[in-house]
Amino acid sequence: MADLLLELFSEEIPARMQARAAEELRERLAASLTEAGLTPESLSVWVTPRRVAFSVTGVPTAQPDRAEERKGPRADAPAGAIQGFLKSTGLSREQLETRATDKGAVLFAVSHIQGRPTRDVLPDLICALILGYTWPKSMRWRDTRLTWVRPLRSILALFDGQALPGGLHLGCNIEGGAQPGYRAAGEAGDLNYLPFGNTTYGHRFLAPAAIAVTDAADYQAKLRAAFVMLDREERKRLILAEAESLAASVNCRVKPDAGLLEEVAGLVEWPVPLLGRIDDAFMAVPAEVLTTSMREHQKYFALVPQEAAEGDAKIAPYFITVANMAARDGGTAIIAGNQRVLRARLSDARFFWDQDRKQKLEVWAEKLTARVFHAKLGTVAARVERLAVLAVTLAGQTGADTALADRAARLAKADLSTGMVGEFPELQGVIGRYYARHQQEDEAVAQAIAEHYAPLGPSDRVPTAPLSRIVALADKLDLLAGFFAIDEKPTGSKDPFALRRAGLGVLRIITENGLRLPLRPVLEAAVSLYGAQVAKLDTAATVDALLAFLADRLKVALRDQGQRHDLIQAVFALGTEDDVVRLLARVTALSDFIATPVGADMLAAFRRAANILKIEEKKDGRPAQETVSTPLLAQAEEKALADALEAALPAVETLLAEEQFVEAMKRLGALRDPVDAFFTHVTVNAEDGGLRANRLALLARYRKTCAAIADFGMIEG
Repeated sequence: MADLLLELFSEEIPARMQARAAEELRERLAASLTEAGLTPESLSVWVTPRRVAFSVTGVPTAQPDRAEERKGPRADAPAGAIQGFLKSTGLSREQLETRATDKGAVLFAVSHIQGRPTRDVLPDLICALILGYTWPKSMRWRDTRLTWVRPLRSILALFDGQALPGGLHLGCNIEGGAQPGYRAAGEAGDLNYLPFGNTTYGHRFLAPAAIAVTDAADYQAKLRAAFVMLDREERKRLILAEAESLAASVNCRVKPDAGLLEEVAGLVEWPVPLLGRIDDAFMAVPAEVLTTSMREHQKYFALVPQEAAEGDAKIAPYFITVANMAARDGGTAIIAGNQRVLRARLSDARFFWDQDRKQKLEVWAEKLTARVFHAKLGTVAARVERLAVLAVTLAGQTGADTALADRAARLAKADLSTGMVGEFPELQGVIGRYYARHQQEDEAVAQAIAEHYAPLGPSDRVPTAPLSRIVALADKLDLLAGFFAIDEKPTGSKDPFALRRAGLGVLRIITENGLRLPLRPVLEAAVSLYGAQVAKLDTAATVDALLAFLADRLKVALRDQGQRHDLIQAVFALGTEDDVVRLLARVTALSDFIATPVGADMLAAFRRAANILKIEEKKDGRPAQETVSTPLLAQAEEKALADALEAALPAVETLLAEEQFVEAMKRLGALRDPVDAFFTHVTVNAEDGGLRANRLALLARYRKTCAAIADFGMIEG
């Protein structure tokens, strides 16, 4: 056994690509080694901004020997056939094996192939790993053919302490130029040839010279001495610990930001957190603006006062920047430079903040007439008009204040015209709330403006305030109605207008708030608003398509929550339910019922009845009647079932109408004994045609009673 150390050294890899690429390359390398018969004991990967490196331990020094056999003709076959087989294999007659088979003695050519030394296998395998990997974004450089995330500069490839032979040629992107791939040797001065070697490079500025290494331990030790921290998780821990320590020194703590921590860890090889200060003049600007500017543009961590409550938007006048340098002056010049850059950025933000507030939101809203929402759906101003109508409609159905709903909807998009949102698009809605408060709008209106885009994803919080959820619903329903009206539905993995997210948002707002809001009339109201905008709009068909789309989104969401897909489908199949809250309650009750012994027995009885009816209805060429004739009830068991069904169906329907779904299931379960007795003692296919038809009617009546709950035929198990 021996160890392999492989490093692909390049220019800076984008931070957000590093972790995924490292893991995918690790999996591919492991699979390639296993496929070559060289399964290692362990395989570790490190990634920094300029390298992806692999430490592979316990690799066999040679591939295992193997035997290949080829079946030939029978041993007593004509001489010509045997000679032809010998010629094709290159063996003599004495070298063939004769084996007994059910067709007699047969000749076999067996070749024993010695495994190749691992040292000879690895060069091609490594080149294939590099050439076969596709980055989300790649580039070519100079006149090469190889595409890689950034220019490759060197390849360190040590096996058993020795550099592998040959190297990778990057190809030549000229007419008739070479293709990229393994080369045993390169020509002198060929810049497109990267030989496998034993050297790496440390920190770009602090230790730029080449470093010779002998193995993985030597590699790690020498790189750390050259200011490169290989372990990404170690870099993250150091950044967070040092940042918290610096924050504590000014009685603050770091504002949690896992995404920023991941990104910054991919920007530095030798992280050195430094504490900077925000000028007091900028602290009047909203905290969200400060945080966004620092995070998105500068990759700074914001700090919050130590005493700040969880969720408090207030931030402290400090920031943490992570340098990729151990500066001789302790970072004084770096901090000063970062503060200077931040000052310039925040000056722009403060200018927009001061200028925007000189005009009311109504003025900014008027400018939406010049902003196109979609070529086929008109301007944002036209969309705002639809939002206002929808919001008032929804407010009337949910008990919210209709006047405030109209006001919030008409101002919700106004901040899109402001300079602040133009500079910080991520803050649309949030800035609108600040400007609404500045002009002393009702706080519910201001909050609705900020929250009407929510939820932006599955982990985002759903608005719960009455006005906020109404405007958020109106926003998403209008989006769905508009794009379905012009037949711009999501297809496959393509969803350019984020309609799936909007659909899930509608469902989450309704379900998590317990809103009793039948979808069909709401969707009809939303689609009908496009009647003048979209030519030949088929409102009914569009609403049906939207209901099917939302039903599909709900099924996906329920499956993700662990609900059985067959139970969901069984309730949806009724096609009569568009109240999402009521539908979910029915699915839950059905799930609980089926899990009981009574529910399982009822499901089995339903299947038996359904199968009998299916066979007999096919034979008769018509559905079984559901009206039972009392005089034709010949046996006590069928009389008992008829009486039970006569009482059960209206009771179940009444309980369902009252939304007592658990009680409705229990009432259905009460049919178990009479149904069991019927199947045990009554012959359905009696010789008397009248008796047979009446007994089939009993089963049809039973099927109808079950169908009031769900389509039991779709339930599995």
